[in-house]
Amino acid sequence: MQALKITSLTKHFERKLALNNISLQIQTGEIVALIGPSGSGKSTLLRHLAGLQISDKNTETKIVVNDELVQKNGKLSRSVRKTRSNIGVIFQQFNLINRLDVITNVLIGGLGTIPHWRGTMGLFNKAEKAQALAALNRVGLSEIAAQRASTLSGGQQQRVAIARSLMQRATIILADEPIASLDPNSARVVMQSLHDLQKHDGKTVIVTLHQVEYARKYCDRVVGLVDGNIVFDDKVEALTNDVIEKIYGSEKSENVIDMNQGGVTTDYLNSNLTASATN
Repeated sequence: MQALKITSLTKHFERKLALNNISLQIQTGEIVALIGPSGSGKSTLLRHLAGLQISDKNTETKIVVNDELVQKNGKLSRSVRKTRSNIGVIFQQFNLINRLDVITNVLIGGLGTIPHWRGTMGLFNKAEKAQALAALNRVGLSEIAAQRASTLSGGQQQRVAIARSLMQRATIILADEPIASLDPNSARVVMQSLHDLQKHDGKTVIVTLHQVEYARKYCDRVVGLVDGNIVFDDKVEALTNDVIEKIYGSEKSENVIDMNQGGVTTDYLNSNLTASATN
């Protein structure tokens, strides 16, 4: 079953071509890495999937997510808000509300499933709070539920953002450079969390990455972009050094990292990443 389908996506920013007639299909339950040098179109592609940007007008572009139309020919679908409720978006900048505690930030993920007046007043019931705690437990952070978001490390904030997507009950997770600003240990924990959402929950995960070794370790499939064009789309086993050279060229050495650097493992996380009440 297809989780999403992109047909003939073209996008210009003024006169600069960002995406060039992109067509792509991703199956339900896949974890896919979008890789490529800076300016290749990875983040722009992801934002189109989420309905946060629209393609060039007067094109044949069509984007469908979970059999629901997101946009067509440069126009958003009238039902895009409903479709977005099933898409969890995780940003590089975390997008938490720093003055609120951790559990409230997670509860915000469920606003689309409760009456508007309760969401506006921040009134959450016991069952919703239990669900939020279960989501935090999935990413190993239930013990800091009452802590202000502003006091967390970057890695912790990103894991809270993942828990928020769990609270949202999104079936598709779009993660835009989620580990770009993290140290290697925190990056491994975040990528392990995303990998286990796919493995244990059957969620579809699309993640943009610069560090290709994380794509090799945690993803099933890799899509490589250069100058707005897809130049590689295959199983991760086909991502050879020659392919990386083709995608990155002179940037290659900056994007192939040693996965063994650092000393903290994520074994503790695995004990929490079993099927939970958040399903």
